[in-house]
Amino acid sequence: MRLFLSSYRFGADPDAFVRLVAPGRIAVIANAADAWPASARAAAVTSEMGPLRSLGFAPEEVDLRDHLDDPDSLRQRLSGFTSVWVRGGNTFVLRAQLARSGGDTVLTDLVSDNRLVYGGYSAGACVATPSLRGIEFSDDPDEVAATCGVPVVWDGLGWVEHAIVPHAGDSLLADDGIQRTLLYLREHGVEHVALTDDDAIVVDTPPEHAPSTVTS
Repeated sequence: MRLFLSSYRFGADPDAFVRLVAPGRIAVIANAADAWPASARAAAVTSEMGPLRSLGFAPEEVDLRDHLDDPDSLRQRLSGFTSVWVRGGNTFVLRAQLARSGGDTVLTDLVSDNRLVYGGYSAGACVATPSLRGIEFSDDPDEVAATCGVPVVWDGLGWVEHAIVPHAGDSLLADDGIQRTLLYLREHGVEHVALTDDDAIVVDTPPEHAPSTVTS
């Protein structure tokens, strides 16, 4: 399993992601932005392309909405890539779209077998955890019903064993919700890692083993 989970894009060391996968075609998943106005969502997709190209990647959007209730087509679409990049937005919306498309199962299979390197930041990192409890203080779960028409999914993908709290420290994206999330996790005894926007969790292990380290 090879994972790059960050607070904001590549953190302080973009090469940490490049070391996991040789630059080439990379699938960009921006469904965490599905609750945003169409123009804002389009801008969110565009904003990912330049930084990825600067590292030598050839990014292409893969929209989970094109594969609703059709995980086989999503698996086929992703088969042409060696890596995927999942941007931030609303963690609950992203998780719901993964469930609706079967992307949760497809990505888990491909990532666990080291057939796909997963990079994600903010919401894209949070979905890799065991549970999304506590994230509701920063991301609005109510956006799921309006955007996806399905109940909120509170389980994460479980690729790492701890919660992830992005935008900690003096991040420009920090808000009161971050502190409330940290308080919730401490009060409930939930193991977690708080990431500044310079930090990233890097996992590079054989299948079925996923210890993680934080780099900055």
